[in-house]
Amino acid sequence: MARQLPARRFTFFTRYWLAVLLYLGVIFTLSAQPHLRAPIEFQNSDKLYHLMEYGGLGLLMARALRSTLPGISPIALGLAVIGLGIVIAASDERFQSTVPGRESSAYDALADTLGVTAAQWLYWRRPRRAEK
Repeated sequence: MARQLPARRFTFFTRYWLAVLLYLGVIFTLSAQPHLRAPIEFQNSDKLYHLMEYGGLGLLMARALRSTLPGISPIALGLAVIGLGIVIAASDERFQSTVPGRESSAYDALADTLGVTAAQWLYWRRPRRAEK
């Protein structure tokens, strides 16, 4: 029985939190690219990319946190994820300010925050399946 507990924890971690960590790795890897350009550019296209990027992160974090704390209320979960998203966005913008050819912007951080916030709304509005 004692051997099953670490195996369950590993399975739980890989099922819920590994995706969050990998996604964060992608975000910070992209942030580390000097002179990175958007694949399709138009006025304020970078804000749309920030919104989508952090929307994905917000969905993954909501899923992982809800599974970790199954009794948490939707409001508390949403606020926790938004708070974490703001901290990550601020860290990402601060990091980008050190990368040549990249700039840090409060508007980018705002787009990140809106993405995480929109993801919370979408997460709780999605149809529910029976969870294992």
